[in-house]
Amino acid sequence: MKGMMKVKICILSGTPKSKGLCQSVIEAARQGIADAGGEMGEIRLCGSEIERCKVCGNGWGACVTGECEYGDDGFNEIKERVKDSDAVIIATPVYWGETSEALKSFLDRLRRYDFHHKEVLVGKQVLLIAVAGGSGNGILTCLEQMERFCRHANAHIFDYIGVNRWNNDYKKQAVKEASFAIASGRKSGETVKY
Repeated sequence: MKGMMKVKICILSGTPKSKGLCQSVIEAARQGIADAGGEMGEIRLCGSEIERCKVCGNGWGACVTGECEYGDDGFNEIKERVKDSDAVIIATPVYWGETSEALKSFLDRLRRYDFHHKEVLVGKQVLLIAVAGGSGNGILTCLEQMERFCRHANAHIFDYIGVNRWNNDYKKQAVKEASFAIASGRKSGETVKY
């Protein structure tokens, strides 16, 4: 990476736990970014004060003009951190086939804000990671939910990785390698020699 600009990656974490399967996957992502010499910042949405979208006004409140009028709960600050990144990793535990509630609340508000502004995720690479504990079910529907969000936000999906109790040994390695690739500057759609 000599002479190259460091890739700045924001990890949006939807896990409420500081230990466990999802956090171990996030640690693998962090390691991949560090190995590539990238910059990173993790935003833990669980435990934050981010509330669900209030759909104020006629459904398009102050977010249409630039800021969420309820953004003093931390939303506007987190939105700016995501905006200032070069790429984003979204990692969440799977709850009933969906993202965690904290992540969903943030993404719902971000989607509504960015519908008009198209500045936070447009053109950014996003790595989607769904981590199912319990039965291991729901990974695909969770990834589909995150994919819809990325399509609305005009982000470029770098990869989709589903992790569970039975495959985490090799999927954590895949997360590490994908994070390394993004932090090294690889773009989605680039053919890799085989």
